[in-house]
Amino acid sequence: MPKMKTHSGAKKRFRTTGSGKLMHRQANLGHLNAHKSSRRLRRLSGDVEVVDVEAKKARKLLGKHKGR
Repeated sequence: MPKMKTHSGAKKRFRTTGSGKLMHRQANLGHLNAHKSSRRLRRLSGDVEVVDVEAKKARKLLGKHKGR
């Protein structure tokens, strides 16, 4: 059976940490940032861990297993 291809949309949006957790970028930073407070922008910057339910789906799209 051929290898499964990685979902190209998912590989742009998720990254795996060394311990196997999935990280993603937070929403609401793409545009219209001038009226948002600096505090809010700082809080939204940086990656956060993907919720367990979503992580299972994302892991499948990335072709990753929990052990890797």
